[in-house]
Amino acid sequence: MKRMLGFFCAIMLLLGAFVLLPVHGESEIYDSVIRLHVLANSDSDKDQQLKLLVRDEVLHTTQLLLRDVQTRDEAAVVLRESLGEIRTVAQNTLKKQGCDDAVSVSLGQESYPTREYEQLAFPAGEYLSLRVMIGEAEGANWWCVLFPPLCLSAATTKAEAEEAFLAAGLTEEQYRIITDSNGGKYRLRFKILEVAGKIFN
Repeated sequence: MKRMLGFFCAIMLLLGAFVLLPVHGESEIYDSVIRLHVLANSDSDKDQQLKLLVRDEVLHTTQLLLRDVQTRDEAAVVLRESLGEIRTVAQNTLKKQGCDDAVSVSLGQESYPTREYEQLAFPAGEYLSLRVMIGEAEGANWWCVLFPPLCLSAATTKAEAEEAFLAAGLTEEQYRIITDSNGGKYRLRFKILEVAGKIFN
């Protein structure tokens, strides 16, 4: 009975999502970006600080690696060929701080929740992701958009974000989806789809 009720609720949520807004290219968004996911060893203040230091060095390294890359596919090839280098950078960053935690680095599909940045909102779903795991990787994690090489911050202007994402292959319509130019409808739809996905799982 509970399973049937859950299934019914999921169907209603999906129907509500598509009534609110038709599908306009979410799959192309998934196929146009690469996410970065850095997981700390634990939630201790020390491990969280180490996570941020590793993040900074990984970002610096990947920005250099991807500086002449034009497409997501090219970026994936470069990153896959550079996993060892990225791991070494992360490992050396820890060693400089007197930390012997092991680091693993991988590139593959990873499930993300709906995620809002300063200027953008991305729908929940499967994204190609560079995953950096420190030690036990049981602490709070950190996400950003690795490609286009623009990890968004408060200093990122809307014009800079638009230029980077259009250059990466998103259409203007797809960019409007992630900037939510329709006053919150896209974000609402993203959350409905995310909840429905959890119910199905």
